[in-house]
Amino acid sequence: MMCNKTLSLARTVTVAGLVWTSALSAQMSAQGPQQALTWDQVKAKFEAVNPLLKADQIGVDELKAEEVTAYLRPNPQFTLGADGTQIAPHEGIWRPTSGTQVQPNFSYLHEREHKRELRLESAKEATQIGGSLHEDLERNLVYSLRSAFVQTLEAKAVLDLAKADLEYYDKIIEISRARFKDGGLAKVDLDRIELLRSQYEAEIQAAILNLRSQKIQLLQLLDDRTPVAQFDVTGPFDFSSDLKPLDDFHQAALAARPDLRAAVQSTEQAKTNHKLAVANGSTDPTFGAWYTYNPSFSNPYAHQTLGLSVSVPLRIFDRNQGEKQRTLIDINRNQQLTEGATAQVFSDVDTAYEQVQSNVALLIPYRDQYKDQATRVRDTVTYSYQRGGASLMDFLNAQSDYRVVQLAYLQLIGAYLTAASQLNLAVGREVIP
Repeated sequence: MMCNKTLSLARTVTVAGLVWTSALSAQMSAQGPQQALTWDQVKAKFEAVNPLLKADQIGVDELKAEEVTAYLRPNPQFTLGADGTQIAPHEGIWRPTSGTQVQPNFSYLHEREHKRELRLESAKEATQIGGSLHEDLERNLVYSLRSAFVQTLEAKAVLDLAKADLEYYDKIIEISRARFKDGGLAKVDLDRIELLRSQYEAEIQAAILNLRSQKIQLLQLLDDRTPVAQFDVTGPFDFSSDLKPLDDFHQAALAARPDLRAAVQSTEQAKTNHKLAVANGSTDPTFGAWYTYNPSFSNPYAHQTLGLSVSVPLRIFDRNQGEKQRTLIDINRNQQLTEGATAQVFSDVDTAYEQVQSNVALLIPYRDQYKDQATRVRDTVTYSYQRGGASLMDFLNAQSDYRVVQLAYLQLIGAYLTAASQLNLAVGREVIP
């Protein structure tokens, strides 16, 4: 007899749920089409429109352009000189241009010890560092986006739970009113049951407000002006108890973390900069060549002549000693920073992994035991109360316990998904969907 009553109640709740869903769908259709975006769609949209990412990418493009500047050769020098022009008569003779000497001069600085190649290599390494830091910025921003996405899914789940609880409780009120009419329930008990409905209504309104707030935050991150009522996201709101060994996440993080990669690349650039500092301490000769028309040499037949020169600076005092020492120290500094970044990676992964494990350990008994127990207790006490076998206080406590357990389960799933996002952030790529 008890099973038949319970099944009848479940059928009634299901029908009420369908009516509620139909009404909600009609309301949303009147407001306009709803955009139910998956996580992949949200992420792709975020990466395409986020102004911080776009501005940072411009910085990487600027570093790429500096590679061209780094590999440029020194410009040759051209000088045109004229001398020997007579500007005033002397002893009654004035031949102003007969003694004019014209001399075009070309000179070029020759860079030795592969200076250009080293400058280009350093510039390319700077571009690589900028690209890795850009990926690291994206990694952190995507974590914030993922957290907002998870919180939106949690708010939707809480709202659905609140609606289902109200539907179930409305059926209890209907049965209680029928009992009151038949004389099987006191007026004060009916009033207490009906008064409790206000708590369910308050929970629904709070859940609606929270859902709208989470959607607004998500729209802000997406730089989207879609009305809140027409925006929605969808995705699995559940957990998985399967977790790979911690060492797998360590190895994945060492290979994927962009900030660690940037630290390693900074060390390589420091080594290149030291090589460049050594090369800059070498001597670069300047070669010159000039042609002279109508020179005033002792050779009366040297009417057109060619001159050559080599200019070599004597690097007696300045051999770039300070820069050599500074870049050598910078290598050690970046190596220490790389060690620190590696330690931080392990710490991040360990912390996030433990948090995921803790949430899984809490969720498993809820999934396997507590949820079903709370449902059975609620249905059993409700059935017993309707037949006078349980007090009103027992009935209300059972309703409250059921709501607490179901809400705690949803909150734990939200905490698990947030911890999973934290582990993805620590590893540097998505290892838990």
